[in-house]
Order: sequence, then C-alpha cells, then structure tokens
Amino acid sequence: MPFADFIMDFPSLDLPFPEDVVQSRAVRSEHGLSVFFTFLQDMVLPPHSHGPQWGTVVEGEIEFTIGGETRIYGPGDSYAIGAGVEHGAKIKAGTRVIDVFAEPDRYPLKG
Repeated sequence: MPFADFIMDFPSLDLPFPEDVVQSRAVRSEHGLSVFFTFLQDMVLPPHSHGPQWGTVVEGEIEFTIGGETRIYGPGDSYAIGAGVEHGAKIKAGTRVIDVFAEPDRYPLKG
C-alpha cells in the first residue's frame, strides 16, 4: 500500500541517490527529520555513520548491517542506530520505510 496522498504532498529531500531509485517525502522540525522513503529499485546503501536514527519497515525488506551485526528487517520491524554507529544496507525494490533522524538537517529539503 503506498503512503497516503497527503504524505506524498510533503517536500522531497535532496538525496545523493537518483529519484528513479528512491523517493522521499519529509517533515522537519527543530528537533529532527522524519522521512518517508519508497525504494523503486534494489539499492545498496554504503556503510556510513551520523547522528541517531530510528526507523521502521512498512513494506518490503532491508538487509541491515548495524555496528557489524547483519539482520533482515521486514514489515513491522524497527531498528535504532546510535550516534556514530556505522551502518549500511541492501534494500529491495518496493520497500517503504519511515526513518526519523535526530539531526534536522541530515538531508536538505528540495526547492
């Protein structure tokens, strides 16, 4: 099931990935950034780190390696990534996730 139409009206992010691979819609406050991601193609997210992040898989599957531990996450599964913890992922096409970042400026809004 796709995200609700009103969510798709939220601004998108200026991501370092092509829009034909991943779409985003975001809500930003002074306290953090909430992002609705839709992965249109299989994607490999290289290992990286940043501030705290929490997410949940709405649909699809992610093979996440967080702090050296690899696990498969599916619908209803949530993950928490601490500040500075290295993580990367293999994300299947059709996956939808909601990620919340403690850094409000983790990604810039488009436009």
